[in-house]
Amino acid sequence: MRWIWNDAVMGLTSRWRRARATPEREAARLEEIRLSMLDMLGEAGARQFPEVIRRIRQAADAEALWFLRSDLMTSLAALHGEHIARARMVSLSVLFDGMLPRGMMSRPVSLRG
Repeated sequence: MRWIWNDAVMGLTSRWRRARATPEREAARLEEIRLSMLDMLGEAGARQFPEVIRRIRQAADAEALWFLRSDLMTSLAALHGEHIARARMVSLSVLFDGMLPRGMMSRPVSLRG
């Protein structure tokens, strides 16, 4: 029963946090995420993966940017190797905190045993 209570409290507090956020603040955070993604690719990535750059620039909301992480991961792995790409993706995922519905965030613990 405790988990039901915890889920209810977490749901209410996340809604409260989203309600407190002003449209200007959300737009600024969205732009911060977008710029972080573009910076990760850098000039070499812009030359090699112009389609990914275009899609990141045209993403309308946090959910669209969230789904572009797989394209970004693929591009970063091609540029720098998978180990560096994974490390950068972890730092990027933190920026999405509070911007997405709770079910969309990645799990903090791997399901592999």
